[in-house]
Amino acid sequence: METLENFIAQLSSLAWGLPLLIILIGGGLYLLVRIRFLPFRYLFHAIAVLRGKYDDENDEGEISHFQALTTALSATVGMGNIAGVAVAIVLGGPGAVFWMWVSAVIGMSTKFFTATLAVLFRGKDSEGKTQGGPMYFIVEGLGKRWKPLAIFFSISGLIGALPVFNANQLTQAINDILLKPAGLYSEWVSDLTIGIILATMTAIVVLGGLSRISKTAEKMVPTMVGLYFIMVVIILGIHIDVVPKYLKLIITDAFSASFFNGEAFLGGVVGGLILLGIKRGAFSNEAGIGTAPMAHGAAKTNEPVREGLVAMLGPAIDTLIVCTLTALAILVTGIWETSGSNGVSLTAGAFQVALPNVGKYGLLLCIAVFSISSLFSYSYYGTKCMSFIFGAKYKGIYNYFYIVSIILGATTTLDMMLGLIDSFFAFMAIPTMTATILLAPKVVKESKAYFKRLKESRASAGN
Repeated sequence: METLENFIAQLSSLAWGLPLLIILIGGGLYLLVRIRFLPFRYLFHAIAVLRGKYDDENDEGEISHFQALTTALSATVGMGNIAGVAVAIVLGGPGAVFWMWVSAVIGMSTKFFTATLAVLFRGKDSEGKTQGGPMYFIVEGLGKRWKPLAIFFSISGLIGALPVFNANQLTQAINDILLKPAGLYSEWVSDLTIGIILATMTAIVVLGGLSRISKTAEKMVPTMVGLYFIMVVIILGIHIDVVPKYLKLIITDAFSASFFNGEAFLGGVVGGLILLGIKRGAFSNEAGIGTAPMAHGAAKTNEPVREGLVAMLGPAIDTLIVCTLTALAILVTGIWETSGSNGVSLTAGAFQVALPNVGKYGLLLCIAVFSISSLFSYSYYGTKCMSFIFGAKYKGIYNYFYIVSIILGATTTLDMMLGLIDSFFAFMAIPTMTATILLAPKVVKESKAYFKRLKESRASAGN
């Protein structure tokens, strides 16, 4: 087991090297400049699309814009926001949060491009059903000779979509918040029991397909984001005197790396901090990784740019709002400097300090819903990858491996699960960003045409 942990740690370190940083951040900046910040000028239009103003039941696709975004968010608003932020602060200090913000702003542009492409170049699976996602826009947009890149993405996605990190951290949260204080914790027996219960719950939903997953996510995600927001606002209200201090520290420490405990990168600790923030930001909002476009590619729309605008809201909600709330809750309570905990246990400690008796249970409720909704959504991504490689009739087989992996995640260490998912997220980003950069001119052309039509329709409506 120790040998396997070391191998996975080395694999993660290799995968998240300078080439990936260049393609994720450099590529994202290129896309931002290429589109000249155009989508950012239409945020209110994006919200109108999300609310269903432009929905048409006759459009091609399976789910609404709102269901597509909540399905994508149910995967991203999860342990990356609660445990991943805590990991970033433990390793990098407050400055890591700033670089997560940077990754989110760049990620909004990346999400716009990848989701637009997912609808613009939808393909057909072996059963003739319309599908979207990086593997399809690689083949449909770049041509059949690029299929090996699409297969590489899909193979990476089979492992990257496994729910081992979410299962691991939810198990840790249940143990720390419920079982250990009650004297009911019995090591691997407790872990295994929790894993079996989670696997059973997940099986009930995921075996029902995308429709059941999207309808479940549509109900769960907005409610829990709201509850989480209220709890953190209360914590910040209690510690309002130090909130400005820590907001300032997030910015100043981003360039001094005074609290950084990780490995140097590009010859310095600030480089290491930037890499840490980008990595945790990518894990949180998945911009450029390629998972969310698989959900957005199923949206019921004949206007690719509309889905790109909706997808762009994802990193803003996920990282700029939810991750920042988690970070401030950990920082203002001071627990990040006094506790030896990491991951979800550190966040739980912050909630317990600020809201004794009730905070940790409210957090556990949010964690449970975030994690379980993530367990549902990732299964859909994995089955799409399975379908692309082996044919649609075999996609259901993936769900059984997926369900078993929940038990594996619940009974193994945090470091191993984090390293495994980090590695394959990196591998997924390579084909996704390569194809997106190559196809960027087509998105720019489509966007200019769409926004021109939008202006003309508004002008005629005004007359």
